[in-house]
Amino acid sequence: MADTTVLVTVTGPDRPGVTSVLLAALSRHKVSLLDVEQVVIRGRLTLGVLVTCPNDPEELQDELEEAMNTVGMHVDVEVDAAIGKPPISTHAVVILGAPVTAHAFSVVSRQLAALGVNIDAIRGIADYPVTGMELMVTAAEPSGDMDSRLHSALADVAVSEQVDIAVERAGLSRRAKRLIVFDVDSTLIQGEVIEMLAAYAGVEDEVRGVTEAAMRGEIDFAESLRQRVATLAGLDESVIAAVAQRIELTPGARTTVRTLHRLGFRCGVVSGGFHQVIEPLADDLGLDFVHANTLEIVDGKLTGRVVGEIVDRAAKATALRQFAVEAGVSMGQTVAVGDGANDIDMLSAAGLGIAFNAKPALREVADAALSHPYLDAVLFILGVTRREVEAADAKDGVGRRVPLG
Repeated sequence: MADTTVLVTVTGPDRPGVTSVLLAALSRHKVSLLDVEQVVIRGRLTLGVLVTCPNDPEELQDELEEAMNTVGMHVDVEVDAAIGKPPISTHAVVILGAPVTAHAFSVVSRQLAALGVNIDAIRGIADYPVTGMELMVTAAEPSGDMDSRLHSALADVAVSEQVDIAVERAGLSRRAKRLIVFDVDSTLIQGEVIEMLAAYAGVEDEVRGVTEAAMRGEIDFAESLRQRVATLAGLDESVIAAVAQRIELTPGARTTVRTLHRLGFRCGVVSGGFHQVIEPLADDLGLDFVHANTLEIVDGKLTGRVVGEIVDRAAKATALRQFAVEAGVSMGQTVAVGDGANDIDMLSAAGLGIAFNAKPALREVADAALSHPYLDAVLFILGVTRREVEAADAKDGVGRRVPLG
């Protein structure tokens, strides 16, 4: 008698001992395991086991029903189940929202189906501060053209359904990221440092207007920086320390850096801001790399100039490449996060570019765009779950569910 392929599906309340009872019953029939999958959702267990059975499958079914009844579980047995290789997903799709509605999810699934993309697996990755779901999917023709079609189609859904959607190639490359670089102003921290300095000089409104034009890409960044720094001429250098004390991290920033360090990431910042303000923050967060402009100070006063080459759009990308060399990683293993036009080259050069509450010019070139004000959403795009973050924090005695850095 030829072996029979049998798919056993067990469902019911999750409790200890269910798997052992099931496998004990299967072992008495000398079955061979082909595949096992299990998922628990809010205390409800679904366990699937694919086996080959050398004996009478009806006897197996009777014994399984009797065995699983002892632990209050329902069992279904499908004889002559088709044997196929488990899918190797080609892409990961992450959906983030506050909330993610059933309608939004249905629109995403319809769009995937229209592109001939199959959903292989779905898991929840976050319930706070946003809801996050990760879909592992398989494209029938996983070409570069499919990548662009997926990005374009799901970007439209993100806008229409007011959710954030990130698409990334699945596989080893996704799990191999090892270096992340953040812009500082309005990304790692709230607000713009130069505007905080300008407030002490009484020119905050003037400087803010130039800053916004530069972020939109309407003014060359280097020239805009010269204009803004010039307004600071004559300020006492003590103002720098005062501004550094007032800096507020973006919600989730400290959690993000702490978690990335646990994962073995090297973390850095590249900023059009100023070393004198950023260095204390970098020391506090334990950042590995820092590159920023330096304010010129003479006789205890700001001169209204910067020292050396200005860190502009091109210089940010150059710094990312240099950090990658120092960290010993390829550019494909890098992640860059920013919010303005000055970050375009850096995000384009990175293996994964994430636009964070960004201007349209940056969102257009980014691999993923986040519109919620929580930096730890970056972790979810990388496949890290909220539960994993909280479990690690609890182990190390760090407070939980406090999205304030």
